[in-house]
Amino acid sequence: MSHLIMVSLFAPDLTQHPPRSPRVRLGGYAMLPRSLDKVRAKLAGKVGEYLFPNPMDKWLLEFAGIDADAFAEAVKTGKSDSEMLAWIKENSTTKRTDWEIAAWSQWLENLAPGNARRHGMTGEWITKNAPSREDIHTLVERLDLDDYVAFGGKP
Repeated sequence: MSHLIMVSLFAPDLTQHPPRSPRVRLGGYAMLPRSLDKVRAKLAGKVGEYLFPNPMDKWLLEFAGIDADAFAEAVKTGKSDSEMLAWIKENSTTKRTDWEIAAWSQWLENLAPGNARRHGMTGEWITKNAPSREDIHTLVERLDLDDYVAFGGKP
């Protein structure tokens, strides 16, 4: 027997489903919809195991020229995704061009774990949760698989 889960973008319940993938883009920004989901869920008291701001949120906000606390306060006002994108454009200290945003988003989607600590954590996670998988190379790939497995998917 299956059951239907109602998903609200204004108050997502991240104890019942994951936030949007970091691959989903808003205004060209990878990670932005996921960060919005996490802040909205945190405000609703339904963030589950997710954290905001985590390192990827911080990378996004630093690139966008936005303070994490100011971002969360703007989300708190109930702005939609498109209203938050407009807010970022208005409040950004970096005023990024479309091509800079596209290049940064491509960089994030292809980012390897990086330092030894993150490589070790990624390797341990794959060994525990998806030992037969040979296609997990980037942080985004691991994050997408982690979200899938955390909510009952089989690796």
